[in-house]
Amino acid sequence: MSSGTIAPMPTVHFTSHLRHVAPPEPVTAAGATVAEVLADVFARHPAIRGYVLDDQDRIRVHIAVFVDGLHVRRDILAAPVAPGSEVYILQALSGG
Repeated sequence: MSSGTIAPMPTVHFTSHLRHVAPPEPVTAAGATVAEVLADVFARHPAIRGYVLDDQDRIRVHIAVFVDGLHVRRDILAAPVAPGSEVYILQALSGG
C-alpha cells in the first residue's frame, strides 16, 4: 500500500429485525476481528450492543454472524475480519 492510500474498512450490515436499534444503513468499522469491529460499531451506536451481546460479552444465541458470506460458528468474536470485509449481523429466527 502506498503512503496516502487508505485501506478499506470492513462494512457491517444489520438485518431488518434489528433495525429498531441498529443503524438503518450499513456502517464501516475499524478492526481486525469481529470483536474489534463490533466494539467500534457499539461506540457509535450503543443501543445495538445489548441485542448482540449478552451480559457475559458473548454473542447472544439468537444472533448469527457472517463474514464475507461464511457463517462464523466458533470463536465468533475472535474471527478475523479483513479490510473491506462484509460482516452481517442477523437475528436468527426459529419456529415451525
